[in-house]
Amino acid sequence: MEISDKLLCLFSAEIEEDGDRFVVEVPRREIETGSVGDGNTYRIALISEEAAGGDDTAGGTAPSDEPQPPVEPGEIRYVEIEDLGKQGDGIARVERGYVIIVPGAEVGERVKIEISEVKSNFAVGEVIE
Repeated sequence: MEISDKLLCLFSAEIEEDGDRFVVEVPRREIETGSVGDGNTYRIALISEEAAGGDDTAGGTAPSDEPQPPVEPGEIRYVEIEDLGKQGDGIARVERGYVIIVPGAEVGERVKIEISEVKSNFAVGEVIE
């Protein structure tokens, strides 16, 4: 399955019926990290649990509900700062729209960073050059 570089976030959710419409809930963390925003329009791709490997336990490990972060602590990367967060930190996006927060960076800068902290939906990188 090919995943677009424009992917902002990826999460699992159930579809709920609400009268004459169906609802997919977006996790609060996606709004809080700035991946998506209230009142905006997005394209939604639906992938069945079977197609996504939801019950596949090959390799002896249980599948995760969330994709693994595309970065690791100590990793060195060059990133471009695309936005500023609510607290003024630089925001870069890498594979699958994964967010890296870069304190002290400005929009439009291309900086060399070292990943200092990794969470499921964002990482923190420190400018080293």
